[in-house]
Amino acid sequence: MAMNIGSSGDEDDVISAINTTPLVDVMLVLLIIFLITIPVAIQTVPVDLPKASNVATQTKPENIVVAVDREGAVYWGSVKMADNAALLAKIKEAAAKQPQPEIHVRGDKEVRFEFIGKVIVDCQRGGIEKVAFITEPDRGVAQ
Repeated sequence: MAMNIGSSGDEDDVISAINTTPLVDVMLVLLIIFLITIPVAIQTVPVDLPKASNVATQTKPENIVVAVDREGAVYWGSVKMADNAALLAKIKEAAAKQPQPEIHVRGDKEVRFEFIGKVIVDCQRGGIEKVAFITEPDRGVAQ
């Protein structure tokens, strides 16, 4: 007497259908990501950005260094200026020279930008065409 347990031999058949559900899920996620990011990348204002270069400052005798200390005092070279009117007079005198010198502004890192801004405005009012900022090179040290 023989007993037959289970189905009638269908277990040996190979399932030939491919499960595409995970593939569809991944594709839908990628589609959503692209739909969100593409408008952000396309809708930017076209602007010609300046090219930055790290060129060492060429120190020329005609360059003038204007320093601003932590308290906002302004120095023409190493001479302390009494007020903005005295600075403006020196700037106008320098602007009349040919070739016109560059003004190099050295500002303390703790100074309020208001004092640096006043120096820049005085340079503009005095007729100086080139103003540069002197900075300390980054040595890779976190501050």
